[in-house]
Amino acid sequence: MNKIVESIKSLENGKAILYPTDTVWGLGCDATNEEAVAKIYKIKKREESKSLIVLVSSLNMLKKYVYVPRKAIEIIRKSKKPTTIIYQKPKGIAFNAISKEDNTVAIRIVQDDFCRKLIKRFKKPIISTSANLSGHPTPKSFSEIEQAILNSVDYVVNLHQERVTTKSSTILKIEGNNIVVLRE
Repeated sequence: MNKIVESIKSLENGKAILYPTDTVWGLGCDATNEEAVAKIYKIKKREESKSLIVLVSSLNMLKKYVYVPRKAIEIIRKSKKPTTIIYQKPKGIAFNAISKEDNTVAIRIVQDDFCRKLIKRFKKPIISTSANLSGHPTPKSFSEIEQAILNSVDYVVNLHQERVTTKSSTILKIEGNNIVVLRE
């Protein structure tokens, strides 16, 4: 519980956190705070033209930020593995977390217990992007995270640091009646 409280303090103050997600170790911040999101891009040395993934705790939270088509609800309910869906016309999300190209945002309802509790208590979505410098390999465990990343974040969640994972989320985009798989 203390890890959630400390994470929330950082998020509320526009800080960047390093935390375990339902996929890989992630860099996160308040997804509604443009300055905090800019800090994530700076830490990753990533262009702001590339959008980021946003995590929410539930379908109800998701519906506050995007219109959720029936097809997306079906996918969410049936999916056994972490699945990120790209939605049209988000509202209330930081401008720099949204794709400038087509006004979309990638959002996942998180499956990890710690993340779900964190987001639910924070009452806002959080950014989730892999904990690596842009162009570098995604770390499979906490021990593979580069020192530059560790030195740049404001708070590191001391949880599941021994866990090794190779999975990223599936990324889908719903275009009319079609589902386009962008990453399996």
